[in-house]
Amino acid sequence: MTQSNVDAHEETIHFVKKNNSTEENDRWSKMAISDLFNMPFNDLIFMAHKVHRKTFDPNAVQLSTLLSIKTGGCAEDCGYCPQSARYSTDVENTPILSIDEVIESAKAAKSAGASRFCMGAAWRKPKQKDLDLVKEMVVSVKALGLETCATLGMLNNNQAEQLKGAGLDYYNHNLDTSPEYYGDIISTRTYQDRLDTLENVRNADIHVCCGGIVGLGESLDDRIGLISQLANMEEPPESVPINLLTQVEGTPLMGIDPFDHFDFIRTIAVARITMPNSFVRLSAGREIMDDGIQSLAFFSGANSIFYGEELLTTGNPNVEKDQLLFKRLDLKTI
Repeated sequence: MTQSNVDAHEETIHFVKKNNSTEENDRWSKMAISDLFNMPFNDLIFMAHKVHRKTFDPNAVQLSTLLSIKTGGCAEDCGYCPQSARYSTDVENTPILSIDEVIESAKAAKSAGASRFCMGAAWRKPKQKDLDLVKEMVVSVKALGLETCATLGMLNNNQAEQLKGAGLDYYNHNLDTSPEYYGDIISTRTYQDRLDTLENVRNADIHVCCGGIVGLGESLDDRIGLISQLANMEEPPESVPINLLTQVEGTPLMGIDPFDHFDFIRTIAVARITMPNSFVRLSAGREIMDDGIQSLAFFSGANSIFYGEELLTTGNPNVEKDQLLFKRLDLKTI
């Protein structure tokens, strides 16, 4: 495809996006998103890179560190998650960390270069006594000069307002996959439950961190459906984590066919094009990606990563390895 053909394709995509909506607030039709996924690979990542440069510094990456403040024993049945009490995995049910333990981890994250500190708990939804402790953690971490993020399960309006009052900057609550495939992965909470929590977070004026997981055995239509849900929110998420399934022994999704890493890059590129003002984050799965795939992801519009040697209960590249990659790519960190 020549440059003129790429430009013509971009014009077609924007025409379809504008004129093929099924709802008044549907800014990206599934047809337009499908057209993006089905572009020749080089044309797609070239287009995504052009979009990325219009809004962001293409040579910068934002660093977030994720800490599990309450691990294991979750009542949910998410088919990918080793923290579910329903599955036999190596993850133990442990009590919530103390504030001192969280502060120590946050200081280490800041020293290593992270600008945002995310606290995750394996709850269906937080109890008030737990939420009170998390609020103290938020206040303490913010006092270190870090942005704060939490992922605690479902929230009602009052709980979201409480976290806002404590100064929480971001709340993470992923949609995981398309509405159509969701029931094959999770049965203990509905898709609408997730959307309701996101609405409560947005109404509390907390930034939204929301993305999904690829490699769950979903179809291309499901990846299109996930991007459609995210891009067509009244206000798209400020942060969009794209996770590659990390298979864990004992979970129902252990042993499914590995996901093609080039299809992962396609998902990154389509997320960047459809959500040009959002940070697109490389999240779970980086430990099984080589440097070339990660470099393609950065070129295609990823500009945030989870940084540190563990993501809740699964592995992540160590800090030294990431810093070496940043140096080789001349990426500055923010």
